[in-house]
Order: sequence, then structure tokens, then C-alpha cells
Amino acid sequence: MGTSVGFDLDLTLADTRAAIAAVYEAMLPSLDTPIDVAVAVSRIGWPLENELAQWLPADEIPAAVTLYRSLYPVIALPATVVMPGAHEALAAVRAAGGRIIVVTGKNARDARRTVDALGLDVDEIAGSVFGADKGAAIAAFGAAVYVGDHVADIEAARAGGALSVAVATGGCTPAQLAEQGADVVVSDLTEFVSWYASRTSIPA
Repeated sequence: MGTSVGFDLDLTLADTRAAIAAVYEAMLPSLDTPIDVAVAVSRIGWPLENELAQWLPADEIPAAVTLYRSLYPVIALPATVVMPGAHEALAAVRAAGGRIIVVTGKNARDARRTVDALGLDVDEIAGSVFGADKGAAIAAFGAAVYVGDHVADIEAARAGGALSVAVATGGCTPAQLAEQGADVVVSDLTEFVSWYASRTSIPA
């Protein structure tokens, strides 16, 4: 039986920068309070409600969430592209007999839509969780490895009792990821494939 692996979604498996920016831009005319789209996109990974709370009064957030999620399938999905090495990374886990969970700050419905649109082969999805709050899903699935692009994904791996593999494909540099305590740092998922194939000390 191979090692089961958890993956973050945004900027780990899926490049959603242009997609999410387009949704925010489409929302702006309907909002009383502006959002700095560039800043919001620089923080991809948080649950949507957390990001909107940085810009909007609390009483405006529910309507903004509804608007965002109504626009997401139409605007974001066609603009989302797979990250380099994503299909190969999942195939490597499958070939070794491992199972795959996606644990993400994105809500589960849009995460499933994204995974399906990109043809990513995963077993389970856990959504709307960030940082250490991802740990419960990682642990419940039995993932021995968690792969993510953010320093908060290192916290997630620790909380879930998993080895932390950090990919420098998001807003965090390799140095930041290493300083945060990632067990392994790779430049992208193409390097993960080589690492996973050569691993010798990960419990299955």
C-alpha cells in the first residue's frame, strides 16, 4: 500500500490567480466598499469569508459571498489552469498505491468543480479550512504527507501529523517555507514527483 497524500488546491494543484481576480473584478460594481483585487489575490488560500472580512462590514459579507459563488463557475473555472506537474504528481501517488485528498480553503463545492474541470484524480475533498484547521481532515484521511504552497500549509501538515512538503509556486519563497519548518521544499510539483519516487522513510 502506498503513502496517501494530501494536497492544497489553489496555487498548489490549480493556478487560480487570474480566475479569482476576474471574479473580484466582476463583483466590484455591486459592492459599496471597494476591494483591492491585487492585494486579495496575493492572499489566495484563505477561506473567502476571511478575505472579505478584510474589506467589507460584517453585514455585507453574506451577500458578497453569495455573489462571489454565483460568479465563480461562470468566470473562474474557464480561467483556471493546472499547475505544472499536478497530473504527474497525482499519478505518482496512484502508481504507488496511495490515496489522495484535497484539503483547501476554497469551499468544497467550488473545489470539486475545479478538480473536475482540470481532470484531477482525487479521492476526497475537504473545503473551507485554513492553516492548522486543515489538520483534522488530513489526519482523518490518514495522509502521511501534505503538500501546499503557503507557510500555513506547513502548520496544516503538523496539525495533521503529516510530513510537510512545500512547493514554492504561491506567494511564499523557498527560504520562507524552509524557515517555517517545512520538511521538504521543492520548486514545483514536477520536483515532487522525483522526491516521492525516491522517498525511503515515509510511513505508508
